Amino acid sequence: MKTVRLTVAQALVRFLAEQWSERDGVEQRLIAGCFGIFGHGNVAGIGQALAERGAGLHDPLPYYLARNEQAMVHTAVGYAKTRNRLSTYACTTSIGPGATNMVTGAALATINRIPVLLLPGDIFATRAAGAVLQELEDPRSYDVSVNDCLRPVSRFFDRINRPEQLPSALMAAMRVLTDPAETGAVTLALPQDVQAEAHDWPAELFERRVWHVARPIPDAASVERAVEVIKSSRRPLIVAGGGVIYSEAWGELTAFAEKHGVPVGETQAGKGALPDDHPCALGAIGHTGTAAANTVAREADLVIGVGTRYTDFTTASRTLFGDARFVNLNVTAFDAAKHAGIMLVGDAREGLAVLDLGGWRADPSWTARAAGLSRDWRSKVAVLQAGEALTQPVMLGVLNEVAGTDGVVVNAAGSMPGDLHKLWRASDPKAYHVEYGYSCMGYEIAGGLGVKLAAPEREVFVLVGDGSYLMMAQEIATAVQEGLKLVVVIVDNHGFASIGGLSESVGARRLGTSYRMRSPEGHLEGAYLPVDLAANAASLGADVLRATDPHGFRVALLKAREAGTTTVVHVETVPGPSAETTAWWDVPIAETSTTPALREAYDDHKRAQRPYL
Repeated sequence: MKTVRLTVAQALVRFLAEQWSERDGVEQRLIAGCFGIFGHGNVAGIGQALAERGAGLHDPLPYYLARNEQAMVHTAVGYAKTRNRLSTYACTTSIGPGATNMVTGAALATINRIPVLLLPGDIFATRAAGAVLQELEDPRSYDVSVNDCLRPVSRFFDRINRPEQLPSALMAAMRVLTDPAETGAVTLALPQDVQAEAHDWPAELFERRVWHVARPIPDAASVERAVEVIKSSRRPLIVAGGGVIYSEAWGELTAFAEKHGVPVGETQAGKGALPDDHPCALGAIGHTGTAAANTVAREADLVIGVGTRYTDFTTASRTLFGDARFVNLNVTAFDAAKHAGIMLVGDAREGLAVLDLGGWRADPSWTARAAGLSRDWRSKVAVLQAGEALTQPVMLGVLNEVAGTDGVVVNAAGSMPGDLHKLWRASDPKAYHVEYGYSCMGYEIAGGLGVKLAAPEREVFVLVGDGSYLMMAQEIATAVQEGLKLVVVIVDNHGFASIGGLSESVGARRLGTSYRMRSPEGHLEGAYLPVDLAANAASLGADVLRATDPHGFRVALLKAREAGTTTVVHVETVPGPSAETTAWWDVPIAETSTTPALREAYDDHKRAQRPYL
């Protein structure tokens, strides 16, 4: 057997550079590059291996310098989501805080079912130098390190204590990364001494390997049961989730809805699955849904879930769909089984293709009613976004217009995901990128960087509130360094406005939701903090524009769009009419408080929750 003598880190890097994914005959690199921040846990291992290869942009495994370990995982997620989970990045860190900083990013990736490869450094496998700097000393076992924090948020976790363990771990890691039903964060913890240890590897380990991404088809008996249930309904509704986007099933979804007259509501991850102006399109559904979609949801006798995992926002905490039956098409059996539905376990595109309903159609009056409700909603939106004050809906309307057909909007947390879900008119299935599985503050700029890496031909518009900006803005510097142009819109409302509203609704009186100085009485109720976020963005290398009204905002956005470098547009929105919320969300309210009416209303909603047994 021919062998090659390399260190563990050198073997890892060489292996990753030769991995490809393939679906529908199209191949692309599975690992597009490596983000990393180096320290004593990985600089002499993976750092040396990357440097020895060159690691430039023309290398099969280029290296990118990030500013924060959590952020680089977000960037990998943004990239992988844009590439429909067929390609991602590796992220390497030192031991200690570098590794634990990735925990939030790993949780975000796994919850959203997005593949990322995490390569944290670890303590010495030999334990010869212990306790090393940043090592967690657990008196119960010498086999515990801070990297074990990554176990529950990873779909696959392994610690490579011997070189001989690497090949099997790598193969398992690639399998999970390319499995649509199992994917998420994959962690290979790498003790720093093992990274530098040499071994004689079989040469075939470094040959080009293509991982086929399957499109499983639901079994015939399940399809037969689903067809029977669908054809017995008169008022069906489709809930389109992220699985429609990732499987590129938007054409099949559109054809199915048209042929059978079934209205379609979209989750956050599924937004853009149906053309916004399509007669069957109801837009957003759930707690952040349109009045049209939620009215139809309440009246539906059947819900056909396609690629959705039915989060509490989608189901309005299980109060939205009443007594409807469910047929669930999902590549993951775990999700297909939800709400006691008929399970169609398979790829969204293939599953829709085999659902042969013949000439069956929904009740014509039902199809017409849904279309009428959708038209009414669009009329309300037009009025809402025609104001002269720079309210959030007006701001989003201007941005939507300027973004055009090649723009991508990126967001994650605060009040904007709700308004975006209801108001944004997605030009295509990749024009809307809102991370709402983990709704992680700080995802926005880092995630937008990943979108731009994946789709450099598109204009990427990152919407970030002041709260999220203050948590994680530093990847602006990475965008500037790499010459990757983003348009970052900082929406400054001096605090956590979304949680402020929620706080008030549950009786917490907006405590801790505004960025204010201490008052003479000792409360956080004084003047607003003198923080200049625009100046901060400029210090990170971005060009900065400011706007105070709709016209000025449009002018600034057009200028930013034409710019060749990362540009920040700073706006302060004003209170005003917002898109109505027509569905509930279960956030518990204190049983004993000075606001008993809030608890009474909460109890009324709780009585409407369905067990779906």
